[in-house]
Amino acid sequence: MPNALIIGASRGIGRGLVEEFAKRGWSVVGTVRSDASAGDLKMLAKDSGGKVTLEQVDTTDAASGAALRDRLGDAQFDLILVNAGVGGPQSNPRTVTDAEFSALFITNALGPVRLAEILAKSVKPQTGVVALMTSQLGSIGGNTGGTELYRASKAALNSFTRSFAARHKDKGLTVLSLHPGWVRTDMGGPNAAIDVATSARGLADVVERAQADRGDGFFDYAGKELPW
Repeated sequence: MPNALIIGASRGIGRGLVEEFAKRGWSVVGTVRSDASAGDLKMLAKDSGGKVTLEQVDTTDAASGAALRDRLGDAQFDLILVNAGVGGPQSNPRTVTDAEFSALFITNALGPVRLAEILAKSVKPQTGVVALMTSQLGSIGGNTGGTELYRASKAALNSFTRSFAARHKDKGLTVLSLHPGWVRTDMGGPNAAIDVATSARGLADVVERAQADRGDGFFDYAGKELPW
């Protein structure tokens, strides 16, 4: 039975991914920031027959990530997927405050890749996949303007992710940057193009294909490769 660690699974796309991989026969550990934020993920775990278990981690806190690694012990995963991000302030480089900018970049760029680094030894060498949830808005080649701060934070995450892949190349890991699509979540809003289940199915397909192909890349939920 393949196993996955899905970071940021309390709701939305993260929760959808936990459910999708469990349906496919995977054993899944889903993380939440706190017990109070677990939502109906607790019920999903309860009804999963042991396929789904819960852990806690705050992706913006390095000490929390280290504590999670210690609790996982010698466990190794076929997939570690870090799903974390916020829309951030609707301002621009002239109007954003230093505090707003710092919070956005820690949450969307530094926090996810730092946690991936902390957990790198928990990925199965030569066969494991590390995936970080980004956005097509992080593509510099595809930048047509708008949402400048969010774009920049995701572009930073993409750059960090490529550096992560280079640093861990000797381990034979497959490293993916994933765009989930415009999804009807709290962040995507009610008018978004697709629902959570559609995004989760597509992303799971991309991950399983990457397990076989062993190729890094920047892909959307439909498997389309996106420009960096």
